[in-house]
Amino acid sequence: MALIVKKFGGSSVGSTEKIMAVAKRVLDEKKPGDQIVMVVSAMGDTTDNLINLAQGIDKDPYRYMREMDMLLTTGEQVSIALLTMAFNKLGHKAISLTGSLAGMHTNSVHTKGKLTDIQPKRVHEELAKGNIVVVAGFQGCDDVGDPVTLGRGGSDTSAVALAGALKADSCEIFTDVDGVYSADPRIVKNARKMKEITYYEMLEMARLGAGVMQPRSVEMGKFFNIPIHVRSTFTTKPGTMIREDYTMEDENFVIRGVAHDAKVAKIAVLGVPNNPGIAHSIFSALANANIDVDMIVQSIRNIEKNVTDMVFTVASGDLPQAKKIVDKVADKLNAIAVLIEEDVAKVSIVGAGMLGNPGIAARMFGALSKAGINIDVISTSEISISCLIKDAQITEAVNAIHAEFFPEK
Repeated sequence: MALIVKKFGGSSVGSTEKIMAVAKRVLDEKKPGDQIVMVVSAMGDTTDNLINLAQGIDKDPYRYMREMDMLLTTGEQVSIALLTMAFNKLGHKAISLTGSLAGMHTNSVHTKGKLTDIQPKRVHEELAKGNIVVVAGFQGCDDVGDPVTLGRGGSDTSAVALAGALKADSCEIFTDVDGVYSADPRIVKNARKMKEITYYEMLEMARLGAGVMQPRSVEMGKFFNIPIHVRSTFTTKPGTMIREDYTMEDENFVIRGVAHDAKVAKIAVLGVPNNPGIAHSIFSALANANIDVDMIVQSIRNIEKNVTDMVFTVASGDLPQAKKIVDKVADKLNAIAVLIEEDVAKVSIVGAGMLGNPGIAARMFGALSKAGINIDVISTSEISISCLIKDAQITEAVNAIHAEFFPEK
């Protein structure tokens, strides 16, 4: 007897036939006495289609962020209703709950909300009645009851956070790949599936572009110490376990994986005064707009005139808003110019094993050099190294770095 949270992504529930297949699989795997909570994303391309509808009203619909959340949360509501019908048709009691009904409370940052509290009283009550509980992922509500979405991939966060709040025995994330790989298997043909990876390494992989898990979901797993099993909807093979420590031989790898992110843009603020508080004026303005910044580099432009250049990256989706903010700040600082580059991408290596292993950076840079790929910006953390390059070379870069650290046997 176990309490299990299972999350199914949009590709897993992309049609009524797939929804019926998911329901049948869950019931086939369910053991007597098991309590099952499902967390479900919107069907297939539903979220993108809803955004397209909004753009038919206004080319910049995210100016109406509350209404975008009101719109986007309907996608998951379709999925949970249909999946609940499927369970009942197959002979098992089930009930659907929106994020709000499931007790998922958020802040009031529309379209980029964060969970602040989880009170799953209703979920416990429905489980006690013998129901499979089907919860809408990607959403919660703020203190006044308005719907708030959790950002792309937010259903992962919903599932792991709910598993933690319920003190579940396990959390399973079903997706269209059968685990976490050393690189995107769609780009690197010989990418290796990991049996295990630590929260720490998976968080860095996700933050740097690995699309298997949303970063906040990994943070939730670590916070609640809930093992996360990433596996395929379409096979019964074991996937990858994300947990605190390794239990097998996988820990022997110095580098765990190569991540990439083509949805980034570079902003350069040229010729700002090299004085205390300048960086704060730029980045606090972006932070107040809930825009994440990465790969920050400051370089002296002119020592005699005491001016400097500030270079950093943002997500492509945040670029229009970020540019407006930076332009205003740059005007106040009398900056020479603000330059934007959108044809860039970030490639990174991740691994706790690089600590105490000199030469890892040199090997990465050497692999890029041999492939004729120029590096624009470099940033590092304790367990990762990232390079900004031209986006047209991202496939070649990922393959070159992967071949350096994961040579074919």
